[in-house]
Amino acid sequence: QVQLVESGGGLVQAGESLRLSCIAAGTIFSTGVMEWYRQGPGKQRELVARITSGGSVNYADSVKGRFTISRDNAKNTVYLQMNSLKPEDTAVHYCSYYNLGRRTWGQGTQVTVSS
Repeated sequence: QVQLVESGGGLVQAGESLRLSCIAAGTIFSTGVMEWYRQGPGKQRELVARITSGGSVNYADSVKGRFTISRDNAKNTVYLQMNSLKPEDTAVHYCSYYNLGRRTWGQGTQVTVSS
């Protein structure tokens, strides 16, 4: 059974940075696709960034050039470095592990950006 635990959220001002972490347990971490999603108030959950087992990355247009996803397979951890944060980045951010047709979610971590 895969378990994901996110951390690193918080309250920051516009223009500042945060780094989110997601630690996975109970799986062969290196073989899965790791993703960060977010869900803002009154909005649908959306994909923010994805990193494959081979290290290929994709980003939502809204975060390109500001966010960086990375993974450390030795630590079973995926990161999301978020720079130049904007108020519209305010959302609960969720880590996702996808492998063999199954997706597991973390509990989410709140990111709030004040103007």
